[in-house]
Amino acid sequence: MQRNQMSEFMKASITKIKEMVDVNTVVGDAISGPDGITLIPISKVSFGFASGGSDTKRAGDGVTAGSGAGIKIEPICFLLIKDGVVRTMSIQPPASNSLDRIVDLIPQLMDRADDIKAKKAEM
Repeated sequence: MQRNQMSEFMKASITKIKEMVDVNTVVGDAISGPDGITLIPISKVSFGFASGGSDTKRAGDGVTAGSGAGIKIEPICFLLIKDGVVRTMSIQPPASNSLDRIVDLIPQLMDRADDIKAKKAEM
């Protein structure tokens, strides 16, 4: 019986965490601007969960249990949509090392490559 109580306690705790974090936490609601620009906020969500308890051997003793959870929501960028073109606008601090900087520049390089291709196709 006590193991069943502990299991139910764990299920209830996990269910509450699932209620707190849904897809709208990571990808926010779209924000439409007057000039045809739509912004969609994107966040990084981290959470931790810990629980513990004890099952006692004596009849009549209840289950002792506890749990804790923490959540961190950190905005990282916006998707900027205008005229069918999607771009990312980072709100993170600048990269601290060369590898991070290269990774950050990849979307810009892809955009430039697309622009060059389009110009060549027009010729």
